[in-house]
Amino acid sequence: MNGQIVIETQELTKVYREQVAVDHLNLKINQGEVFGFLGPNGAGKTTTLLMLLGLSEPTSGKAWVCGFDPTREPLKVKRVVGYLPENVGFYDDMNAVQNLKYVSRLNGIPDEISTPQIEDLLKMVDLHGEPKKKVGDYSRGMRQRLGIAEVLLKNPQVVFLDEPTLGLDPDGSNQMLELIQSLSRDKKITVFLCSHLLEQVQKISHRVGIMIKGSLVAVGRIEALAKEKLGVGREKYTLEEIYMKYFKEGQL
Repeated sequence: MNGQIVIETQELTKVYREQVAVDHLNLKINQGEVFGFLGPNGAGKTTTLLMLLGLSEPTSGKAWVCGFDPTREPLKVKRVVGYLPENVGFYDDMNAVQNLKYVSRLNGIPDEISTPQIEDLLKMVDLHGEPKKKVGDYSRGMRQRLGIAEVLLKNPQVVFLDEPTLGLDPDGSNQMLELIQSLSRDKKITVFLCSHLLEQVQKISHRVGIMIKGSLVAVGRIEALAKEKLGVGREKYTLEEIYMKYFKEGQL
């Protein structure tokens, strides 16, 4: 990480009727960082994600992604970010190359540029071995890896991943985690990771943020949060222990 801030929010707030979904969120995320965004269902994670992607307008406050305002410049944000939702959608009667070629054309990428890029991406996500296999015959893990390839077609500076390993077997999860780490390490891509699988988040995240009832109650490196909540003398800790401390305090 070089210290350049690529995601920033200032007092970002979203209110639905009388319900505060996100409450004055202040956050800074650096280039090349894997940032784990945690919280129970209904904590405001998805609402935050939608505002950063320019898919929902804040009630008040500001946000910037790679210097662009998602509310006023949503198309500019979309050009520099990639988004992998929990359930990735593809055309099941097409193979991987056909799906990626279709997405490339939708994004205005000429075939002469996309063809070698697609080949390289399929090698990167280890899907180049069965070029004619229809995506409808893919396992969930293969679909997730193809989703990563699709996200990378635009050479994004930031990727938002929503539960990328949910439903995967241990081998598939490990492959996905290694792939996510390589985005940060090798390509200096910022990864904004939403997940309930805390053990996995602990393995790959540089920092985490914990949302409870719409408020960011903690943000920092995991070892720093462990010292704050579990005591300096602890030699071993888990992110789940830290999370549960903040969660229980947030319910008081």
